[in-house]
Amino acid sequence: MIPVPAVGVVCLRGDEVLLIRRGTPPRVGEWSLPGGRIEPGERAVEAALRELREETGVEARILGLIDVVDGIFPEVNRHYVLIDYVAEWLAGDTVAGDDAEAAVFMPLEAALAAVAWTETRRVIREAMRRRREARGEAAQAADPS
Repeated sequence: MIPVPAVGVVCLRGDEVLLIRRGTPPRVGEWSLPGGRIEPGERAVEAALRELREETGVEARILGLIDVVDGIFPEVNRHYVLIDYVAEWLAGDTVAGDDAEAAVFMPLEAALAAVAWTETRRVIREAMRRRREARGEAAQAADPS
């Protein structure tokens, strides 16, 4: 298996997480993060926003890098190096596109229950933790008392 660079996006809208139901291998039919392969010459962050738009119809702002995860799927002979970002929803109604069967914002607990892969659940939790920390730091900076 040759590792393939790919991106994933934890897109947050309030306390909701955007998930897609996968329409192609690996993990067909499972709920996951929007994302996909990085095209030749494309920057990873640009690929993340492109894949988010293609699979869900949503526009977002990247807040930062969450983690880099190896997705090794021997059943379909694939190895993805997944560069996962956290993003904040800006605009757009969810419309499943590209290789997504469905795209929907879910409350955090429902999203965690819907996702089968433990790595995806971990990345979602980490994105929420970092956003909480960033909000706490922003609140402290605004009110230093």
